[in-house]
Amino acid sequence: MNGFLKALILGLIFTSSMSFTKESSKVYFTNGLKIQEVSATSAVIWTRLCKFPKAVPIKHQQKAAPFRGPIDFDNDMPVTEMDGAVEGTFGEVQVTLTSATDKIVKGWKHVSPYRDFTIMIPVQDLEPNTSYQVLIEGRKNKEEEISEITGQFKTAPDKESIVSVGFTSSTCQYFWDYDDPIRGFKAYDNMRKLEPSFHCQTGDYVYYDKKGPLSFNVELARHKWHAINSWPSLIDFYRNIPSYLQKDDHDILRDDATPESEPYGELTFEDALQIWYEQVPLIDKPFRSIRWGKDLEVWLVEGREFRSDNKMVDGESKSIFGEEQRAWLKNSIEESDATFKILMSPTPVVGPDRDKGKNDNHSNKAFQTEGTWLRNLLSTQKNTYVVNGDRHWQYVSQDLETGLMEFSQGPTSDVHAQGWSQEDVRPEHKFLRVKGGFLYVSVYRENDLPFINFSHYDVDGNVVHEEILKGE
Repeated sequence: MNGFLKALILGLIFTSSMSFTKESSKVYFTNGLKIQEVSATSAVIWTRLCKFPKAVPIKHQQKAAPFRGPIDFDNDMPVTEMDGAVEGTFGEVQVTLTSATDKIVKGWKHVSPYRDFTIMIPVQDLEPNTSYQVLIEGRKNKEEEISEITGQFKTAPDKESIVSVGFTSSTCQYFWDYDDPIRGFKAYDNMRKLEPSFHCQTGDYVYYDKKGPLSFNVELARHKWHAINSWPSLIDFYRNIPSYLQKDDHDILRDDATPESEPYGELTFEDALQIWYEQVPLIDKPFRSIRWGKDLEVWLVEGREFRSDNKMVDGESKSIFGEEQRAWLKNSIEESDATFKILMSPTPVVGPDRDKGKNDNHSNKAFQTEGTWLRNLLSTQKNTYVVNGDRHWQYVSQDLETGLMEFSQGPTSDVHAQGWSQEDVRPEHKFLRVKGGFLYVSVYRENDLPFINFSHYDVDGNVVHEEILKGE
């Protein structure tokens, strides 16, 4: 039986069995809201209706860092009793967007267990460079009490506008590696203080293959999203900052996952892909670009859905991107007239990466042919840089052959940092820090000259390194 069909049947049985129990007539937005895929004229609003106002509290002790997973965690306990659990509920949702001159109402729409009580609402015909207030209302039915959650965002300016822009970027966040027992992750609160125009999360948003629980089926995999999205720091960040999410291996199945990977317990690659698309609002293809005025364009590439098997012999036909995405990237980046161009990659392009045990990214020999092609493509474009996720340490590196520069954000918390020695400084490194934090990228003009600033921050919001570069 398909994992999704099985989860749906079990969910309906559970809902039916609970029908004799008095439930609250109210719905809650315990997993917050997300404002995603914002352009100059459109956005996608996401939320999930929940049964209770708070997640199940954390009750397990944790092991020492790195990866502070729970001790003596029973993977077979009811999911509704697990630390961080957030049950969904039936109901309906209405979204209202308001600007200084306009009001857009997306009428009541029902949620269902088939999509985990989530809903994705596209909004079109917005005005460029305009601030909008978001109101989401939820209710069990039209006779019951209405709950509310609010948010805000600003649309992108048109491609001819010269405006300053700053965005944050982060990666690798394991629920149990939180560093604030009340808020969740300090990095999110400190990113929000910068008031970025938008945020890019480059994957490993959750970890299906780390304890607490190990996500061997659809229900357990969905739980990982519920738990991490219930942290207050994430709720407050994502309801105020437009975001763009990419996937990597741990939030699509397990370490080094490909479409050819064997199921993780009962969880198949196809199941996990469907979960990702219900939890991450995305209208079109997973590879896309963001244009933010005249001076910035950002490319978000997809690294899991179309890739060749990691063990395949390297050559022209071996690819992480696949033919369609590869052609799109080459054509669109060569045609772009943005002053600065940034490739957001879920995995490294330049590295250096670990010498042993890594064979699934463009900096590894396993994908050397496409990696060389990609570095050559990017390095021949003016003012073009890479920001990468996946690595559990911060760095700035420069390819010794092409000069291409790469900026690694580092993990979202210090206790998640590992995998590299602070003393192992290679010739490619311009900066190395084996700690957590995030990256803030700002583009601006001084005396009509364009500049870009890549600033690494620690989890407490302190700048630990800067690279300021003038546009050619």
